[in-house]
Amino acid sequence: MQSLKKIFTPIALATALVFAAGLGHAADIKERTAKFPIVNAIDHPQGLGAQRFVDVVDKKSGGKIKIKIFPNGTLGGEQQVAAAMQGGTVEISMMSPAQIVGTIKEFVVLDFPFSFANVAQADAVLDGPFGQKLMDYMPAKGWVGLGFMEQGYRSISNSKRPINKLEDIKGLKIRTILNPLYVDMLNTLGANAVPMPFPELYTALEMKTVDGQENPETSVDSSKFYEVQKYFSADRHIYNPQMMMVSKKFWDTLSADEKKIFNEAMVEARDVQRKAAREMTAKSRKVLIDHGMLLNEIAPAELARMKDAVKPVTEKYAAQLDPALVKAFYAELEKTKNLK
Repeated sequence: MQSLKKIFTPIALATALVFAAGLGHAADIKERTAKFPIVNAIDHPQGLGAQRFVDVVDKKSGGKIKIKIFPNGTLGGEQQVAAAMQGGTVEISMMSPAQIVGTIKEFVVLDFPFSFANVAQADAVLDGPFGQKLMDYMPAKGWVGLGFMEQGYRSISNSKRPINKLEDIKGLKIRTILNPLYVDMLNTLGANAVPMPFPELYTALEMKTVDGQENPETSVDSSKFYEVQKYFSADRHIYNPQMMMVSKKFWDTLSADEKKIFNEAMVEARDVQRKAAREMTAKSRKVLIDHGMLLNEIAPAELARMKDAVKPVTEKYAAQLDPALVKAFYAELEKTKNLK
């Protein structure tokens, strides 16, 4: 028995040292479980990012922190989940910042139409001081922001006609998210905006309750909207990040070591997710075409007309914010405008 102790004690010690190596000391990590609902499928870029985050947390915690993903809106729409996180009944989620502007109005700057010229510019703004400035508003409202991933550029699909010019939008019933800026933007472009939770959208398209919707190609693909939509017109009116967020009630129970694991997992998952999202956008466009959808680009001159048409909407929501925040946002856009 003594000889066995001599063999196994060093092994156990070595294991503990390896386990704590990334933290530099004996790690303070407890056995935990957490729920992580998302509205998209697990093979959607949102799902891929969520899965990588979960896998990294599992590995870095030595299997102690178990996070279960609930895809396809099984725990409700994003605003329902956001409220549950404030109450502490849901621990983690990923969603567009646009979903919480009713609580934190400052996030509306990210939805100013036609702001980000490309994803390199978006990454620089979101991963820099301005992105952190926005996340600093979250703890007072019951959430903690870990960082930004990507959903992509939102464009309009519909079952009636292609959109080649501003006038083609007129009269289309377009589902959008439960966000006043999105409603105002679509109505200003001439559509009839219909806000509704994402889990209800497929049925609404199928039943012709709405003519179309606005989302990135990957969402149209993963939700099989090509079964009930004919046209996809790449106007790219708003760039949507996906924000990794944690319930503050849950976050406050974590040790410094556990928080470090979550932050490290966020960075690793972000880099993988963004790469996958951008690759999947191209693949999704092919899937949509293969399933009979007609995709079209919109001429720069027409996009300029659309941007000009919604300028009053941008000005309306900018006027509701601290002028210093709006100035800082535009300064970041100017500083990063030449990134490719």
